[in-house]
Amino acid sequence: MGKILRRYVYLEIATPFFFALLIFTSILLTVRILKLVELVVNRGVPAQQVLKIFLYIIPTFLELTVPMSFLLAILWGLGRFSVDRELIALKSCGLSFRQLAVPVGHLTTVVLLGTFLLTLYVRPWSNSALRQLFYEVTKTRATAGLKEKTFNDEFDGFVVYAEEIEPPGTFLKHVMIADSRNPQQKNTIFARDGLVIIDEEKQLLTLRLQNGTIHSASSANKNYQTTHFLVYDLTLSLATALAEMNKSTRPPQEMSFAELRATIAQQPQERATPTIELLAEFHRRLALPFSCVVFALIALPLSTHAIWARRSHGFVISLAVIVAYYVIFTIGDTLGKKGTLAPAVALWLPNGILGLIGVGLFFWAAQEKPTQPFS
Repeated sequence: MGKILRRYVYLEIATPFFFALLIFTSILLTVRILKLVELVVNRGVPAQQVLKIFLYIIPTFLELTVPMSFLLAILWGLGRFSVDRELIALKSCGLSFRQLAVPVGHLTTVVLLGTFLLTLYVRPWSNSALRQLFYEVTKTRATAGLKEKTFNDEFDGFVVYAEEIEPPGTFLKHVMIADSRNPQQKNTIFARDGLVIIDEEKQLLTLRLQNGTIHSASSANKNYQTTHFLVYDLTLSLATALAEMNKSTRPPQEMSFAELRATIAQQPQERATPTIELLAEFHRRLALPFSCVVFALIALPLSTHAIWARRSHGFVISLAVIVAYYVIFTIGDTLGKKGTLAPAVALWLPNGILGLIGVGLFFWAAQEKPTQPFS
């Protein structure tokens, strides 16, 4: 195949690839975007920090949407060849299916390496950076972590509930606090209003409560006491909320690939729960990029037959393959993390199943027979 024709194939696949990547990523980001806007409007988090959060979560979606977009791009790009009879013209000039597969193989390699870059390096880095950013948000604007009509347990020894939180998140209405710092005496505090005062240097948050009552129950002498107050200052420590982000042992999703391998090698028991989770993350990072190869093996043969090459058919096929792959992948991921299946088997299961189908379709198409599948 000549250089001009190869570039023509590259362009025909690249154009719908970037279009599909934009669409798929935007769909997955829609829910997150609404939550990020809520942080700006109702919680007073600076827009600059929200933009950083947005950028850090994109790699998590890209490792899914890049293979999906590549599948649709092959079906749409090469499918147009079949629909417009360009493929017939190329075959009449001596172009075989295997020759057409060469530039597709080149693009598959590029997408495979790009997805490897995302899963092995970019996503762990972005997860770690996102965690550090949340640390800064929690430290400087602790109220951004408080959610109305939710039992918030980020603070050491306290559970805080607020019926309503007014922007920018420092004024609470109808507050209930469960104080369990003293095991011998449980206090439940109800207040009409609450004002949040933050001391960043001491990592303290003072909740100034107004017009409320304190219900105290002692387990030692079984006494019960009710105290009414007009103003009551309750100091909450941010240390527990920040400790999760400061601890030295990071979750597998934030480890670099080298760190992940080293941690697995140090685990004493192969069937221990931490080891299984590490192995599941290890094989997830390796297996997911190969979905690009699996999708290419399925899409290339189907796109060269007019019955499957129409854009509407290509979109339906891509959705069916994507749903099938990620349903099997999710099931395998769950079984692998639970230890029901070995992570090496569970996480490579969708690649094995759909890969065999793709290889069968590839060799069927390589025979250059005008047979009608599934008829």
